[in-house]
Amino acid sequence: MDQPDITALIPIVITLALSLTTRNVVIGLFGGVFSGVVMLNGIAPLDTFGTLVKDYLVPQLTDSYNAGVIVLLVFIGGFVALMEKSGGGQAFALKVTHWVSTKCRAQISSWFGGILIFFSDLGTPLIVGPVFRPLFDKLKLSRQKLAFIIDSTSSPVAILIPFIGWGVYIMGLLQKEFSALEVGISDWEAFVKAIPFQFYAFLAIFIVPLVAIKKLDFGPMAEAEAKAKQGIIAANTQDTLNTFTHKNAKASFVFAPLFVMALVLVAMLAPLGFPFEQVSGSVFRAALSSAYFFAAITLISLMAFYGVRKLSDGINVYLKGMGNMMQVAIILILAWTLSSVGKELGTAAYIAEQAQAGFPYWLVPAVAFLLSAIISFATGSSWGTFAIMLPLVIPTAFAIDAPLFACIGAVLSGGLFGDHCSPISETTILSSTGSGCDQFEHFRTQLPYALLNGSIALVSFIVAGVVESPIVLIAALISQACLVYVLAKWHSRKQQLHSELETQV
Repeated sequence: MDQPDITALIPIVITLALSLTTRNVVIGLFGGVFSGVVMLNGIAPLDTFGTLVKDYLVPQLTDSYNAGVIVLLVFIGGFVALMEKSGGGQAFALKVTHWVSTKCRAQISSWFGGILIFFSDLGTPLIVGPVFRPLFDKLKLSRQKLAFIIDSTSSPVAILIPFIGWGVYIMGLLQKEFSALEVGISDWEAFVKAIPFQFYAFLAIFIVPLVAIKKLDFGPMAEAEAKAKQGIIAANTQDTLNTFTHKNAKASFVFAPLFVMALVLVAMLAPLGFPFEQVSGSVFRAALSSAYFFAAITLISLMAFYGVRKLSDGINVYLKGMGNMMQVAIILILAWTLSSVGKELGTAAYIAEQAQAGFPYWLVPAVAFLLSAIISFATGSSWGTFAIMLPLVIPTAFAIDAPLFACIGAVLSGGLFGDHCSPISETTILSSTGSGCDQFEHFRTQLPYALLNGSIALVSFIVAGVVESPIVLIAALISQACLVYVLAKWHSRKQQLHSELETQV
């Protein structure tokens, strides 16, 4: 279409409507793709579906870049499953608890453990939670606090790392848009440069030690901590987890495979000048795939050597983990296809044209953050939000010269923020399960912290829209420290006044 009009938005509207009503991003993306193919080829259900498969889905799978991303994700999925089922994470966390004797140390050590188990956002709650839960109960710390800590160190940490599933997935979405726009920016470069603009992720991570060291609890969390001091626990009715532990599991199960992974990456990429010189995406993905494979071999061998799992059992876990990446691959393929269909319809061109008609460039990051947060909150899926929003925001940023990396950071931060606030999000459910805390209690006590971080992030994106500088992140973290201090003091004073009134009565 030479002159795209408002009808070019129909696939996006259908994608959003179906995603929000069904709370399933795969259904939404498929509906958007199918409607776009109908618009391009006419209404004939059987023929349309055949065309969709032959001319749109298959080309995405046969594209060398796309195939490389999917293969890498499969290797990552296998490795993550091994890590989660090796017992190494629990062994590592137990070692950390040896020096824990105070409430502050318990919170900092669980935070530290969550950061170190960075390879799996969904695995972190089920690894760290069960280990620290008895310790929190013993020290009379609330399980709501533990759920908050592991939720703040799962997705927020994972989204900042380019060489695990989150980074590979996001870079896959970025590269599709850069190729369509024919710009000379690599997916790696864009991801790394957007890291300082992932304001919400940093705010979520750094609020934990701030609250722990200074005892700056506020809102429902302060009430939960007060109840915990009295021995009242907001326990989950389903207080047991199917987490894998073994008496022979070692903390080295975490460090040895990661060390091997680093060695393989250095051996394959250092001769090419990485990280000081850019290497091609295909070479980088091949090196990462090799690193994950040899790390998996190392872990399977260690488990067999220490009698944790038989060799055949380890291989089965690895293969099952590979299969678990199927849904991620489906979302990626549909997102790539929707982007391709949108290009033919002129969706991005129409949005950019409307934006140029009067939308201020500096407001794009803030608007992208808010829209991403709404979609993620309603669907409970940050990954699905990225698949929907990045193909819209990136062309708009180029069209009106908005700060690209701040815009990318805004979509990622918005998806994370909405996910943190959503009671139906996987991380919310798993964090409450891992900590043995009631799900609603976790949602209720975490929400004020999430809203505080989200508000700071929103203001930061407005500033970053004008001044695209990493200094904005520093200002955001300083603002967070000041606001948490003020809110905690206000809540403490309020509680004190309440107690005085009760005493007088």
